[in-house]
Amino acid sequence: MRKMNALAALISAAALTMTACSDEGTRSTAATAAETALSSAQQAAPALTEVKPGGVDPFWNNATIYFMLPDRFHNGNPDNDLSYGRKNDAAHLRGFHGGDLRGVIQKLEEGYFTDLGVDAIWMSPIIENVHGFDEGDKRTYAFHGYWPKDWTNVDENFGTEEELAELIQVARSKGVRILLDVIINHTGPVTSEDPLWPSDWVRTNPQCDWSSFAQNVQCALTDNLPDILTESEEPVELPPQLTEKWQREGRLDQEVAELDAFFERTGYPRAPKYYIVKWLTDWVREYGVDGFRVDTVKHVEPEIWALLKKEASLALAEWKANNPQEKLDDRAFFMVGEVYHYGVKDFASSDGRFYDFGDRKVDFFNYGFDSLINMGFAAHAAQDMESIFSDYSSILHDGELKGVSVLNYLGSHDDHHSFDRERKQVKSAALKLMLAPGAAQIYYGDEIARPMIDEQAYGDASMRVPMDWSSIEQASTSEILSHWQKLGQFRQSHLAVGAGVHQQLSETPYVFSRTLDDDRVMVALDMPVGKKSVDAGAVFAEGTLVRDYYSGAEATVENGTITLDTEFDTLLLGPVASTAISAR
Repeated sequence: MRKMNALAALISAAALTMTACSDEGTRSTAATAAETALSSAQQAAPALTEVKPGGVDPFWNNATIYFMLPDRFHNGNPDNDLSYGRKNDAAHLRGFHGGDLRGVIQKLEEGYFTDLGVDAIWMSPIIENVHGFDEGDKRTYAFHGYWPKDWTNVDENFGTEEELAELIQVARSKGVRILLDVIINHTGPVTSEDPLWPSDWVRTNPQCDWSSFAQNVQCALTDNLPDILTESEEPVELPPQLTEKWQREGRLDQEVAELDAFFERTGYPRAPKYYIVKWLTDWVREYGVDGFRVDTVKHVEPEIWALLKKEASLALAEWKANNPQEKLDDRAFFMVGEVYHYGVKDFASSDGRFYDFGDRKVDFFNYGFDSLINMGFAAHAAQDMESIFSDYSSILHDGELKGVSVLNYLGSHDDHHSFDRERKQVKSAALKLMLAPGAAQIYYGDEIARPMIDEQAYGDASMRVPMDWSSIEQASTSEILSHWQKLGQFRQSHLAVGAGVHQQLSETPYVFSRTLDDDRVMVALDMPVGKKSVDAGAVFAEGTLVRDYYSGAEATVENGTITLDTEFDTLLLGPVASTAISAR
């Protein structure tokens, strides 16, 4: 990292934990995490042990997380649209379109994410990717960010490390957290500009056939996506393409010194995976990144994720101890994983908390993950709301996923079975996602019905159409955006929406409540437009002042009833004086 001070890697984590205390003088969550991570790192052998989660954080089980491909979001700096000699000769939607970190900063400053009630932004990887193109799925450049070349550098197409630091700072000032998308499984493909990494770092065969644990982990995902030897504990030298690159950039000595300090502190062997863990956690240590979204989780030995969580927790604790005025709180490092085909209700290859490889079942929640992406929601979204909500609440609060978190989504960048790709159910789909128990992932453009189908595009590129900001000027699109904003503000104001226990109160009209400790909310759908009343005595105490987050109107509970006159058929009701913990 170019701004990273090599001396920072030498600072004693033990000394830092002594000063990382809360205002009341008690030890902070971050300090405890750092102490735990340091204790693990100082073991005689770098054992990779399971990490038992201490229980779900209601904030993250209710969070609204906005996922974007920065290249397809907003172009804030046209001067970096084609860096490293990249050309505008890709197949349709398979090259860089100009979106960058500056564009995200601009939308943060405009309040776009604030209005949407976003708690955290997850960007696809922003590290430097391969410079050339791959022809495997027609001519494709690394616009998506998932083809690593240098884990220590920001890709110039997205901007600079200084801009990443600015983005994180601006987000933090808005109460928005940043999740970085991280990869350990593979490098980018070999291209005319990007040579193969050494054979003691990667394999190119066999290609995975998905038939067993080994055939998901110790194999290459495609015929041109070199697989990191993550099972290896054998020390290796830095790849020559990295040392030569860093030498040209004038930072070789710094990078080597930091690596020396890392391996001396931890005692880990200089095997490939430990290098990458160091590089990934540097972003946390330098900038206070709040969490990771982890790519291709099931294609790596689960033990490495436990180690990544420990080192990231230590790094965040150090950053918070060094930056007490900048931190939002003492919330622990958060890690959510992409286990393809994992989902609630035994979706696909799932078995409760376990993912079933056929010859082995793995509970990834026991290896550092606070949450997993729920790939089943896109399928379950075809069901009626009560079926979804009651089942999810039971599973998350009393069933097999009690004590852990899931991240629900309607659409994604690589799920061809995304719900309502035709955008024919935009309002009801939003209700299902944003009111479902669990965290909610907005895939960029869901909130404006961005097209998820492009007939000219090949494969998953069809789901990566750029944002059309001009469409918001259209009345119909503005109405859809307003719908999402109201739902997002409701979620953000009341943790009970996503993290509370669900109870149906009426079938017709459809009315339900959510309860989390002292936080209570109530939702009524398919109500009459104009004057309407709803029985609320079972949810709110007599005399409670309640706000309808859909219309902004307020009313007091009288004789167990709330009466409002609004132009909408939806009521999102919560006490004006909420006890919920907000991201703001």
